[in-house]
Amino acid sequence: VQLQAYGGGLVQPGGSLRLSCAAKGFTLGDYAIGWFRQAPGKEREVVSCISGSGGSTNYANSVKGRFTVSRDRAKNTDYLEMNRLKPEDTAIYYCAAAWGYFGTESAGYDFWGQGTQVTVSS
Repeated sequence: VQLQAYGGGLVQPGGSLRLSCAAKGFTLGDYAIGWFRQAPGKEREVVSCISGSGGSTNYANSVKGRFTVSRDRAKNTDYLEMNRLKPEDTAIYYCAAAWGYFGTESAGYDFWGQGTQVTVSS
């Protein structure tokens, strides 16, 4: 089983990016998916999560109203749409999968993708 996060890059403040989290070897819809990020010198923090059914989502206060998580079952891929990006959003972003858990604790997630760098800078 494998998760692959991609779509990061360099973007100016106020810009947008869409991250993808592709699942290989398992069905994404059977798992909750969490998006986490870690900035240099800071602890990893949760950004958003979506339940296995896709019917429930959760967002960190710092990204609420700017980020949107979604699921494409046909492509077995989740997306994190990031709008109105700020320099403080700069971090490595990870997606992780959880069986039987939906929440914001990283310990609840069973396996992780490799991360993709997002840099917000002018």
